[in-house]
Amino acid sequence: VQLQASGGGLVQAGGSLRLSCAVSGSMFSINVMGWYRQAPGKQRELVVNISRGGSTNVADSVKGRFTISRDDAKSTVYLQMNSLKSEDTAIYYCNAVIYGRGNYWGQGTQVTVSS
Repeated sequence: VQLQASGGGLVQAGGSLRLSCAVSGSMFSINVMGWYRQAPGKQRELVVNISRGGSTNVADSVKGRFTISRDDAKSTVYLQMNSLKSEDTAIYYCNAVIYGRGNYWGQGTQVTVSS
């Protein structure tokens, strides 16, 4: 499985961005897709993930602001980020989990929120 993240950039506080994660091949075998982020000097943390069945886990810090969605027909997962804050500044990584096979990562896309 190969993941290609895109959509990062520089945005002012209060603005929005949508990240995309394109998955090579079919998403049928993927059990969970998610977005993680890593800010300078901090550990990588889960932002939000979504199971094949549509269940989501959302970090408290982004609840009500970030939304994950998946389009299996396009083999793409999206992260809609609204009301961005300076503390959302980080490199955002796309992640895929296939039970019994492994954990896959995209290359990361930088999100910078200016205050």
